[in-house]
Amino acid sequence: MAIAGGYHGDPFRVLGPHPVAGGYEIRAFLPGAREAAVVLLEKTIPMERRHENGFFVANLERKPDMYLLEVTPWTGERMLVEDPYRFAPQISDFDLHLFGEGTNFESYNLLGSHLVDCEGVPGVRFAVWAPNAEAVLVTGDFNHWDLRSHPMRRRDAGVWELFIPGLKAGVKYKYYIRSKFAAYRVLKADPYAFQAEVPPQTASLVSSLTGYEWQDQDWMERRSQTNWQQRALNIYEVHLGSWLLGERDRHLTYRELADRLVPYALEMNYTHLELMPILEHPYDGSWGYQVTGFFAPTSRYGSADDFRYFVDRCHQAGLGVILDWVPGHFPRDQHGLHYFDGTFLYEHADPRRGEHKEWGTMIFNYGRPEVQSFLLSSAMFWLKQFHLDGFRVDAVASMLYLDYNRKAGEWVANQYGGRENVDAIVFLRRFNELCHTIPGVFTVAEESTSFPAVSHPTYTGGLGFTFKWNMGWMHDMFDYFKADPVFRKGLQQKITFSLMYAFSENFVLPVSHDEVVHGKASLLAKMPGDEWQRFANCRAFLGYMYAHPGKKLLFMGQEFGPYEEWSESRSLPWNLLQFDHHRQLREYVKRLNLLVRNEPALHEVDFHWDGFEWIDLADVENSVISFVRKGANPDEMIFFIGNFTPVVRHAYRVGVPHPGAYEEIINSDALEFGGSGVSTGGVVNSEPVSSHGRAQSLVLTLPPLAVVGYKWRIPPDRPAPPKRKSADRPRDASELIELVESELAEDPELAYALTH
Repeated sequence: MAIAGGYHGDPFRVLGPHPVAGGYEIRAFLPGAREAAVVLLEKTIPMERRHENGFFVANLERKPDMYLLEVTPWTGERMLVEDPYRFAPQISDFDLHLFGEGTNFESYNLLGSHLVDCEGVPGVRFAVWAPNAEAVLVTGDFNHWDLRSHPMRRRDAGVWELFIPGLKAGVKYKYYIRSKFAAYRVLKADPYAFQAEVPPQTASLVSSLTGYEWQDQDWMERRSQTNWQQRALNIYEVHLGSWLLGERDRHLTYRELADRLVPYALEMNYTHLELMPILEHPYDGSWGYQVTGFFAPTSRYGSADDFRYFVDRCHQAGLGVILDWVPGHFPRDQHGLHYFDGTFLYEHADPRRGEHKEWGTMIFNYGRPEVQSFLLSSAMFWLKQFHLDGFRVDAVASMLYLDYNRKAGEWVANQYGGRENVDAIVFLRRFNELCHTIPGVFTVAEESTSFPAVSHPTYTGGLGFTFKWNMGWMHDMFDYFKADPVFRKGLQQKITFSLMYAFSENFVLPVSHDEVVHGKASLLAKMPGDEWQRFANCRAFLGYMYAHPGKKLLFMGQEFGPYEEWSESRSLPWNLLQFDHHRQLREYVKRLNLLVRNEPALHEVDFHWDGFEWIDLADVENSVISFVRKGANPDEMIFFIGNFTPVVRHAYRVGVPHPGAYEEIINSDALEFGGSGVSTGGVVNSEPVSSHGRAQSLVLTLPPLAVVGYKWRIPPDRPAPPKRKSADRPRDASELIELVESELAEDPELAYALTH
């Protein structure tokens, strides 16, 4: 029979209580049971075995209000259990409808495993989307991984559901799926599981979403009032598994990392941690980018509540946490999403759209409503359940283009004949709109092409990201700094070209993990010259990076200069900090981070020409550039000059915008940072000598391979500057309203015209 064979597609039509002629029958499938009985309030009725595999039947005169099953196994003691097949469906038709149309943005409350009370009986409700299955069963350690015991009820939208009484948190389980097609049979982990076994094991674990008591209310309130585009953003990118290892090279737990990593990041003056993917993944060597658990923090470092504790500790310390999120692809692992129900469910069936050959991974079908519900719910899950402050979205370019890493004939054009993935574009806009409904949350795109308006609002035609990685700046900088200084005069456009497009997007300047692996060398090892010159070049690189418009991201370890490339299999070489050059480089990065945090000129106007002014970008012969950074108040001004050769430049005259005193606030060649100590002095006064088109100028001694910053000291008798009416485009609706109200207040005639 189908029930005994584990392939019945509608078990509730057979199992549980059913009316029959003359009364009711209670039917139960109990593999491994020697005897069974129905226990009523007033009596116990033995059940008749109707099939050798364990199908039992009992006849009753009327439908029971409630009952238990008394089961006597072939081995073991008699026990009383609830019958899963006496319970009505637990998921509403409306929720299923929303899921099916792609608008259930919290479908993690619908699907997966949930600890619930049903009719006063505690247990676990399981639900999984598998529309092309002929039968789906829940199996796990609670039923000895039997592939017949717990067939599920099919609901609308292709969802299968079953409430199993008596189960508790920690139960291991999978779904056994029998497809309608090609005799496909497979055990799958739960796509919506909140926890999984520690890899290489692959079972899902029942876990609760409730119970953790957050202590980060102050942070969440401040965050809701924060516009990060106008605030300092110093991001420390971290791979939790290799930042620091414990004894015998074990991974530190989330709680141990809270004790070690959080104080370190605060000491270094970072504002945010960016975590390389901690979503559950089977293979360490993927660094977390081949995700199988889009709703589960990896069990490598502890439980979901342990991760909540980590985020909570960060927030209490004033440190934000953003997650590297991976909607661009997923792996082929048999227990994962690939070919889930014997069909290409989450991915495209056509390999020209559904497969990344280079990565050996699959591409989500962004146009399928249920996949949209899945991915958008994942985003909401991390923001709401773990209080995360935003996302860095991986490999956005691979989502945007149908011909990404494909040759002619290996891709299919969109409905308009173009190469853009229209479904992915629509999805990314929905994702960003949804994320920005939570005040203070921001999103960052790793987008490596010139796709337009990535960080522009969706209502202006953009993709809606808050920020975009500036990959062009990064590659040009490396090209320049890897060159011997004697050749840099021919490469000066490499470090000036970025200002041609710097304000076309809201850029983050990244030195990420991708740039210090696979033979690309560490940041320090990229630099030419002897030991001293390498460190000097590295400091000059970082000095220009922090002075340049845009938010900042630095991958872990680069703050103290490892010689070797990063590897996920070993700890950062913290022993290097016993050596002066490495320790001094770290002090320099600490100072740069503090400078960006404290100086409005370095963070308030990162995305508009109002915050930047070239002094000289054409001194090619000397490999010198100079420029000014300004805050929302243009009197908040810092003058920067960089000398990218090992030659000291004496009596170097350079124009400045204003007369007065200029105080040296950062010098990458300072002795305390491991430099040679060349400096003009603490305060330099301008002279009324014309230079670089300015009436005032400074005469400086430029240190070798160095960037120096001078803050203009505002004269005490200087009148307040006029209010700037168009410092920057409004960032959101509230700023737009504020700007309009301000304009109307200053122009009564305009206000009258608009209101009458």
